[in-house]
Amino acid sequence: MNKEDYLNGQVLLIDKPLEWTSFQAVNKIRWHIKQKFGLKKIKVGHAGTLDPLASGLLIICTGKETKNIATYQGQIKEYTGTFTIGATTPSYDLETAINERFSINHITGEVLTKATQKFIGEIDQKPPIFSAIKKDGKRLYELARKGETTEIASRKVSISKFELTKTTLPEVDFKVVCSKGTYIRSLAYDFGLSVNSGAHLSSLRRTKIGEFSVDNSLSIEKFIKKLELTFAYCENPPKKASPTLNPVNITLSPDLKFVSSLSTTLPAKSMPGTNGELLTILPPSLSIIESL
Repeated sequence: MNKEDYLNGQVLLIDKPLEWTSFQAVNKIRWHIKQKFGLKKIKVGHAGTLDPLASGLLIICTGKETKNIATYQGQIKEYTGTFTIGATTPSYDLETAINERFSINHITGEVLTKATQKFIGEIDQKPPIFSAIKKDGKRLYELARKGETTEIASRKVSISKFELTKTTLPEVDFKVVCSKGTYIRSLAYDFGLSVNSGAHLSSLRRTKIGEFSVDNSLSIEKFIKKLELTFAYCENPPKKASPTLNPVNITLSPDLKFVSSLSTTLPAKSMPGTNGELLTILPPSLSIIESL
């Protein structure tokens, strides 16, 4: 992709790492695009916040595509993660220390499975006070970190799938498919109450947004590397083959990591692959692709 592609609008699928804010990820991507193409400014934004303690799919839009951010935000989300049963925290996750412990002696696999059914469909959910929701012009987490409390209104959210994938008490692994605005931290807290105990979210990963999957995303490091390779390729495109030379006939494997057949008399040339790897096309005597 060149400068015009990013300005006209791109949808970037980024695998946000743990401990990064979504804002930091956007800033990193924006800075590298501006630096690489010599842009003074370019619109870059994300389509749905991921907490710093969550990893996974973050949709980042550039240029004119930022106008469609609300559309991407409104799509259903899929998450996987872990609840820790028997203890709560003020933030409902690991941002704050455990403030209360509960018995789990009465909890069985059947109790846990039955409890999931209470959350299927449209439910009323109260967001955690450690959230970015604004009240009276202030973010709730700003109040929470000052030790202040405030009444938080519940909101309607929808959960179409809530299944437990592994149980090793006190930890319970899960998969959830839900609507925009669903707080998995609140789900963890409410789930603990539903089994007459307590719970908090101990890990979270967003795996899908609509039809977009984290399986097709790039880490921030790989995106930057791909950006550099693409820029180098655009700046120094391969020379056109002489009419007297044999045509290039390349067959790539499905994962784009090696050439299964190659016929050309051209010298070795490098070009970027779709997943950020560097594809090095070698003369006929060799058949290797170097993947970064």
